[in-house]
Amino acid sequence: MSIEVEQREHLFLMGVRRPEKMNALNKDTYHALARALHRLEHDPELWVGVIWAEGPHFTSGVDLNDWADAFASGTPFPVGEGEIDPFSITGPRLSKPLVIAVQGRCYTWGWELLLNTDLRVAATDTRFAMLEVRRGFYACGGATLRLPREIGWGNAQRYLLTGDELGAQDAWRLGLVQELCEPGQQLEAALALARRVTRAAPLGVQGSLRSSRLCLLEGEAAAVGPMFDGMAEVMRSEDAAEGVRSFVERREAAFKGR
Repeated sequence: MSIEVEQREHLFLMGVRRPEKMNALNKDTYHALARALHRLEHDPELWVGVIWAEGPHFTSGVDLNDWADAFASGTPFPVGEGEIDPFSITGPRLSKPLVIAVQGRCYTWGWELLLNTDLRVAATDTRFAMLEVRRGFYACGGATLRLPREIGWGNAQRYLLTGDELGAQDAWRLGLVQELCEPGQQLEAALALARRVTRAAPLGVQGSLRSSRLCLLEGEAAAVGPMFDGMAEVMRSEDAAEGVRSFVERREAAFKGR
């Protein structure tokens, strides 16, 4: 099985398990991850997703033998029914937060997947690289769209145009990852961060994500109206009432996601 899924209370773990191929992305793995994300999106008991990979490396990159024809077609990521594109290039975007844990080589699609997550943990041995320009083409899973926004134009082109590696310490310095940890500890560190998110109200978390993304993509003026409309809806939820009660009663809130 290329993607192993596991539910731990309100967390949904999605493990890339193709270590014999250094977790190279083939089409089967892509669609298995797309199905897992669809399950995360539509199961109300799942509040936060955690993506990780087995072995010393997150991924060596894509399986070019499997993807060359798809890239040449102009529609490389066709999602089917019951799937959500892991790169958010086609189809609907996940509304729930994603945490990712990476280690060792995190090349091409691994870096692009990380750019489509919300919280990132990296082992100190992680090396990022966009190798496509060294193979005769260029990144099409979101790096050209998101990396300049994340780390600045010049910093992004430094890696997009050369295929050079970016180390974990520099990734943390540039704000690309939020936490560094010892190799082998990245999954536990990501789970600890994800559990902190699950202690917050899920409707509030999703509203915050939705508002932040809209502002990022369309600007503050476009985001203000939907921000207040969304807040009015959330304030009518059971969780909002529980949040107020917990504040008055000086206790931790027990949210239910409704």
